[in-house]
Amino acid sequence: MRKGESKQVVDVFKNQMDANLVYVDATDRFLDKLVDIAEPEAKRKIIGAEFIRVFEEEARKVGDEVSFLAQGTIYPDILESQDGVKAHHNVGGLPEDLQFELCEPVKLLYKDEVRVVGRELGLPENMVERQPFPGPGLGVRCLGVITRDRLEALREADAIVREEIDKAGLTIWQYFAVVPDFRATGVREGKRAYDWPCIIRCINTVDVMTAEVPELDWALLKRITARVTAEVPGICRVCYDLTPKPVGTVEWE
Repeated sequence: MRKGESKQVVDVFKNQMDANLVYVDATDRFLDKLVDIAEPEAKRKIIGAEFIRVFEEEARKVGDEVSFLAQGTIYPDILESQDGVKAHHNVGGLPEDLQFELCEPVKLLYKDEVRVVGRELGLPENMVERQPFPGPGLGVRCLGVITRDRLEALREADAIVREEIDKAGLTIWQYFAVVPDFRATGVREGKRAYDWPCIIRCINTVDVMTAEVPELDWALLKRITARVTAEVPGICRVCYDLTPKPVGTVEWE
């Protein structure tokens, strides 16, 4: 999850929607399953399968009245899975022994249409306008084999990217950070540093099937770079991804 996101989700469901939410921190379970796993498809399926197992265990604690598994699958997820671009875990990664009836109420809608539905249902605006976030979460933005230290660096860098773009008042569909599993040479206090790069990804789109990259203000990019390299241990370089969709997908993995 992104920095502070678990607390935000709990707040929305419990305090704004008065829902009976059960919050579970299964960090160790996911990371244990992902040791030495670098291939993106394998990562997505492992994360999806473990999510289901956690859900099943918590459902049994609640009792027999839990009979549905609801997912936020949207139409682009289905299209990309069918076309072989990537296997969205909530489309092609569900276990055959799933013990719940699957409920996907918005699976034939694009993201902009889902937001219309959300407003009609009276959901909080901060939930309706929440940035799209992949099912496997930061697992597919911490590229390659996931390690705790690099995952934490990604979480901190991503928070800075989102904070600075929000402060700039820009209207951008989606923006986040990516940290790959290779290092670059840098200099800190006159000494060699061998740390990770951070890649900024921003896109504008309507249906997520195609996307363009916005031209960010140079001063904004410099400010983000200065903060990330000064405040996030383990990162010594910042890059901006200029690739539209196609050729690049929104997510790197």
